[in-house]
Amino acid sequence: MMLAERLHHALLAGHATHVSLLTGDLADHDPIYPDTLVQAAVLVPVTDRPEPGVILTRRTETMSRHAGQVAFPGGRVDPEDHDAVAAALREAEEEIALPREQVTLVGASDQYRTVTGYLVTPVIGVVPPDLVLVPSAAEVADLFEVPLAFLLDSGNHLEASVEWQGHVRHYYEILWGDYRIWGATAAMIVNLSRRLRWAT
Repeated sequence: MMLAERLHHALLAGHATHVSLLTGDLADHDPIYPDTLVQAAVLVPVTDRPEPGVILTRRTETMSRHAGQVAFPGGRVDPEDHDAVAAALREAEEEIALPREQVTLVGASDQYRTVTGYLVTPVIGVVPPDLVLVPSAAEVADLFEVPLAFLLDSGNHLEASVEWQGHVRHYYEILWGDYRIWGATAAMIVNLSRRLRWAT
């Protein structure tokens, strides 16, 4: 079975089963109302290798939000985008020059609310290995690949907390070499791990 098919079946099986999910930043104290959330999407690009990886980016330090943080390529859903999938593909093309025709879509997974007011849809896609990707200088400082198995291993999901605006914020972080994956990106990985456990 091809990787995209395997992930698609795992995603369907995961969504057919009740699992505990992370729904959003500051879930217990979230002041954001659903109708005020801005729709956004990210692409989860899985490389088609014998040991698949996931391509991630590190945002530039000059970004107005989440500067220097690790993220999936993605952004807000624009009016010209047909849906979240189209937005994820467009953003990946803009941010890392990933041609949309090179992406074999697996499917969308659970949405996640960010404290900055976005409702993010992660879209999983399989891409050929070793594509020549070019980071957008304005948005992406670096891009790198992490083994999918490492990201999906719950043993690598470290729980942490910090006081933020008078509340204790609980979050996950995943450490890979010199990279710290945390916040919404780590939360979406944790959710995908819980959905895709059927892939192993």
